[in-house]
Amino acid sequence: MGEIKVSPDYNWFRSTVPLKKIIVDDDDSKIWSLYDAGPRNIRCPLIFLPPVSGTADVFFRQILALTGWGYRVIALQYPVYWDHLEFCDGFRKLLDHLQLDKVHLFGASLGGFLAQKFAEYTHTSPRVHSLILCNSFSDTSIFNQTWTANRSLFYSFWLMPSFMLKKIVLGNFSSGPVDPLMADAIDFMVDRLESLGQSELASRLTLNCQNSYVEPHKIRDIPVTIMDVFDQSALSTEAKEEMYKLYPNARRAHLKTGGNFPYLCRSAEVNLYVQIHLLQFHGTKYAAIDPSMVSAEELEVQKGSLSVSQEEQ
Repeated sequence: MGEIKVSPDYNWFRSTVPLKKIIVDDDDSKIWSLYDAGPRNIRCPLIFLPPVSGTADVFFRQILALTGWGYRVIALQYPVYWDHLEFCDGFRKLLDHLQLDKVHLFGASLGGFLAQKFAEYTHTSPRVHSLILCNSFSDTSIFNQTWTANRSLFYSFWLMPSFMLKKIVLGNFSSGPVDPLMADAIDFMVDRLESLGQSELASRLTLNCQNSYVEPHKIRDIPVTIMDVFDQSALSTEAKEEMYKLYPNARRAHLKTGGNFPYLCRSAEVNLYVQIHLLQFHGTKYAAIDPSMVSAEELEVQKGSLSVSQEEQ
């Protein structure tokens, strides 16, 4: 149990990539925690947004691999925000603080929904250059039905003790038999869940269930990759189909297995799909990779992977 937490890779990550804490709001209790790794000359990095149960380090395998290939990667952990508009305003201030005009966003579950809402929020002055949406959704009403027995429960997240909030989240984790890598990923996410305080969990569950949906006409010009799994996850088939309808031109990155946390238990596949997505921006000012790290040979290999992916679709 807890194999990931004691693995050499995770310990190497924690010892070499510092966790930064940044305050951008007037309320100094709202602290963004983030890992910022890779070449600082990159002005359009890839930013990872975690799910309800996640902390910034759940993406450590993406950070290690992608920075090794020359990408600039930032993984975030949100402060306590109670509505989507407040989150979007805080995230915009964070990007201003980091002096980043545009970014690529990878969002997992709730992180993917918030990424879409931020792209929508900034559509008149775009800050999001592309989206990778992993096991994500476009309408929170699916959770009003499945996570809450009635409307009054949704409004009382902020009143609930931590153990009740954790029980709600854990109810969406895979409970059946899974392979060892997926079991390790679940153990690690349970450990990360335990590290979150009551207000952090309550606010995330509120954001997850607060009535809201994505307005696709505001973000239709943004390149999107939809990443999902074919095995069991918290996302219903209906929610997946709705995402495909919302983004008919999106690239699809399908993983046969991976459950709720493919970025932990199927990291090699996830990292490849991320590279394929970002390839289209190489050679532009929106490249997330240091140009000196991209050889002609590497480009050909990546283009080959891209063509294979498109043929499979």
